[in-house]
Amino acid sequence: MENKGLPVSLVSKELESKLSGDFTYGSGRIIGSMCTRSHPFAREAFTRFLDVNLGDSGLFPAVVELEKETISMLGTLLSNPNASGHIVTGGTEANTLALWTAKKLSKKKDCEVIVPASAHYSLDKAADLLGLKLVRIKLNSRYQVNVEAVEEAVNLNTVAIVGIAGTTGLGVVDPISKLSEIAIRKNLYLHVDAAFGGFVLPFLKELGSRVPDFDFSLPGVCSITIDPHKMGLAPIPAGGILFRSRNLKKTVAWNISYLAGGKTEQATLVGTRSGASAIAIWALLKHLGKEGYKKIVRRCMRLTWKLAEEIQKINGLHIVTEPTMNIVGIKSDVFDICRITQELRVRKWAVSLFPNHIRIVIMPHVQEQHIESFLEDLKDIINKLGA
Repeated sequence: MENKGLPVSLVSKELESKLSGDFTYGSGRIIGSMCTRSHPFAREAFTRFLDVNLGDSGLFPAVVELEKETISMLGTLLSNPNASGHIVTGGTEANTLALWTAKKLSKKKDCEVIVPASAHYSLDKAADLLGLKLVRIKLNSRYQVNVEAVEEAVNLNTVAIVGIAGTTGLGVVDPISKLSEIAIRKNLYLHVDAAFGGFVLPFLKELGSRVPDFDFSLPGVCSITIDPHKMGLAPIPAGGILFRSRNLKKTVAWNISYLAGGKTEQATLVGTRSGASAIAIWALLKHLGKEGYKKIVRRCMRLTWKLAEEIQKINGLHIVTEPTMNIVGIKSDVFDICRITQELRVRKWAVSLFPNHIRIVIMPHVQEQHIESFLEDLKDIINKLGA
């Protein structure tokens, strides 16, 4: 810290210099991330209300009501306008709140949660914090959780099942309808991690694609994670946790007495919360509507299919599976996938490496010329590796 403060102009210049080496969404070279450049209107709303603390309902009662409207809109998107929940920091907090709820409802001493092998690492964090044992279930040939293995894994200590609607690695949707049947039959809590798929699948369905049921339309689903700061185009941080009912949400609620409005109920991990995030999401949902999001998803999927088709024309490369959403997995039986990734990163492509494939995510900031440029570099790398 400086003894005497510096002029804003000097600090700004130093900031620009220090951060100049970072990737930017506008460059189109970030093609492995599930985040994107936020919508300009959302940034405007977010910046305007930066100082709003949603954790103090007595100071900002209007924003509390606006958050409820936002949750209702998200709930309607996920087949339950009466859903209850909160705008939170992201999928990690949302998944933790869901497992916390399941544990408290069960009242069991030794608690196990059944998750797919493809589950996001946030569930490992949640389990570690909450003293839960995760039981990982193998995937089937379609990279979905094996339903028969899930049923076999249920025992007296099982408190919850987790299904994924848009896996981190490939964007695959687990057979949530089958998991719902198991959850009802075994009286278990079912949580759906739709952090990515929540803002894609409903609009794909509206566009006429065959989309498996994954949301509150299935009676066994108790809670859903959805991240507006992914395909929702909201500024970071902006996650969402939705419960089927208010009673479920109250399971992890705490009563706080010292805040401005007197007795306040909080059902999130953090006390001080960004009201700006809830406001920005509300503004986006109102501004874009279903038609706006359908247009965004349609364009992303068109580029996804273009990429998937072109990948299969390159000798030695294949796609892992047919895309369910705007995610493509690239694999090779000929070349070292780690070496390909290394070469792509040398050429300043921000891609994601998984054990057996490269993940490409076609987010709204990615344009057709970026896909073409990426394919040119990829072909050149493969030609050189094969030489």
